[in-house]
Amino acid sequence: MSKYTTGELAKLCGVTVRTVQYYDTRGILIPSELSEGGRRLYSEDDLKRLKVICFLRDLDLPIDAISQILKEEHPEKVISLLIEQQEKALWDEISDKEEKLKKLRDLKNGLKAKTDFSLETIGDIAVFMEGKKKLKRMRWMMILIGIPVSALQWFSIIFWIVRGVWWPFIVWVLVAAVWGTLVSRYYFNHVKYICPECHEVFKPTLKEAFWANHTPSTRKLTCTACGHRGFCVEIWGGEEK
Repeated sequence: MSKYTTGELAKLCGVTVRTVQYYDTRGILIPSELSEGGRRLYSEDDLKRLKVICFLRDLDLPIDAISQILKEEHPEKVISLLIEQQEKALWDEISDKEEKLKKLRDLKNGLKAKTDFSLETIGDIAVFMEGKKKLKRMRWMMILIGIPVSALQWFSIIFWIVRGVWWPFIVWVLVAAVWGTLVSRYYFNHVKYICPECHEVFKPTLKEAFWANHTPSTRKLTCTACGHRGFCVEIWGGEEK
């Protein structure tokens, strides 16, 4: 069985010799034996114990708490739970870093499309990226809600052609009118627009937004701040109070 000196043990665990000696004085890492010359010698089990101590210290646990844990009848159960919690915390941190990295890449790609940009431009892109997921989620929700209405439309048309019964189509027209009004109000209550001239975020009237020419991410509107009329970038605006 391998035997390690204080220096060798410290090197394997990435700590100082003084740290190993300190753990000895605190009684949480006592050497398995002493050499004839009085040098501390540590076993494989001591090496494993030091790795556990280092892990617990990384969790900012005080020496007294570590001592109590190691004295438990089944310390491995406590340590296993701590490892699971630490693993979860690290995964959460990784997810957070990946999300930030994605935002940086999106911002970088957005800036590439601009031959000249300012702090205001960067701010516009940042605001757009921040609500991009929520806006996308809302659009998909509206598409899914609209599927039954579209199905009713085709059913009423086919029923009219095959059976000559027209009233289901009238029902669909009424349902579609109510549905379209409610959905439009819901949608425009949750979006705002960025003016490309003054970079102000504004909310147009429902009438103007509904009838305006638009693309999937822009709409031709008149800015309420500077009066500029042109295509403005659509962003998530939350629910209107």
